[in-house]
Amino acid sequence: MAARKIIHIDMDAFYASVEQRDNPGLRGKPIAVGYSEERGVVATASYEARKYGVRSAMSSVKAKRLCPNLIFVPGRMSVYKDISRQIHEIFHDYTDLIEPLSLDEAFLDVTDNKHRIPLAVDIAREIKQRIRKETGLVASAGISYNKFLAKIASDYRKPDGLCTIHPDQAMDFISRLPIESFWGVGPVTAQKMHKLGIHDGQTLRECTLEMLTRQFGKAGIIYYEFSRGIDTRSVEAVRVRKSVGCETTLLKDISQQSAVIIELYHIATELVGRLKRSEFKGNTLTLKIKFHDFNQITRSITQPKILQSMDVILPLAKQLLKEVDYEQHPIRLIGLSVSHPQEETEEKGIWEQLSFEFSDW
Repeated sequence: MAARKIIHIDMDAFYASVEQRDNPGLRGKPIAVGYSEERGVVATASYEARKYGVRSAMSSVKAKRLCPNLIFVPGRMSVYKDISRQIHEIFHDYTDLIEPLSLDEAFLDVTDNKHRIPLAVDIAREIKQRIRKETGLVASAGISYNKFLAKIASDYRKPDGLCTIHPDQAMDFISRLPIESFWGVGPVTAQKMHKLGIHDGQTLRECTLEMLTRQFGKAGIIYYEFSRGIDTRSVEAVRVRKSVGCETTLLKDISQQSAVIIELYHIATELVGRLKRSEFKGNTLTLKIKFHDFNQITRSITQPKILQSMDVILPLAKQLLKEVDYEQHPIRLIGLSVSHPQEETEEKGIWEQLSFEFSDW
């Protein structure tokens, strides 16, 4: 069986680009979508702002310190959703095997595409051109024979990137790839890998499976396979919602028990509402706490019954809170989520082992 042809489309600085498109006065200027208040967080930064080191999920205070001229713009989620739907309509002109990761990125399997275009790179180029023409926005595209490499490729030449990692070039490409660029390797894992002498794909590939699983558990298997260009995950056209949750960043750090319980009550109330609206059924409750120093912990509890009502969720949330020492570590953010859905009959994605018979790309 021939290798699959996977495209990863990623909109460049999506929210910020929409704001610059709709407001010509913001074009060419460093902007951040979010709120500038002390407790605000950057949702997306324009490329002009990124030159100063401003990044998504960064506190607004730090962002303004890095870029004093930064302009904050409130987000317009309904607008972003409408544009995302418009972009997905373009995707569906070529394939129905589309796996959205968020409003601004998705995987497409174009192996058997609707226009019978033989080269995936030609499809990606057409999609980029249509997105620019129909929305006035810019996308980057990565093409390869699996999701791991397609995602890496889409990041490789941003913004307005178009990059193909051909199967017979994959090993050389991976060898030179910094370990920080591997999917699933965050700052903490990267630091641990550096201490083990793992700095890039080549040094990762030299590690045995036994060593990687000993050091990183099940994730070690993924790292072992990725270093060899193996990723058997298929593009799932239907994705099951795995959790429902909500969180809030507090206006001030809190450490008094009464104040924490009040905030927990408000979060639980919001969670119950979301569970009812989405008709989600799960039996694991997770409490997320971010402290004043940005360190974060989670605590979870699983029950034999469905978690949907306030009289069930709030006592469990209080039980989890007892495991958290916040008197000496004031709380900045509180979140609650319910996971482990009880019904997964909608899932249609399949897993398949890819056979690497390299054809034209």
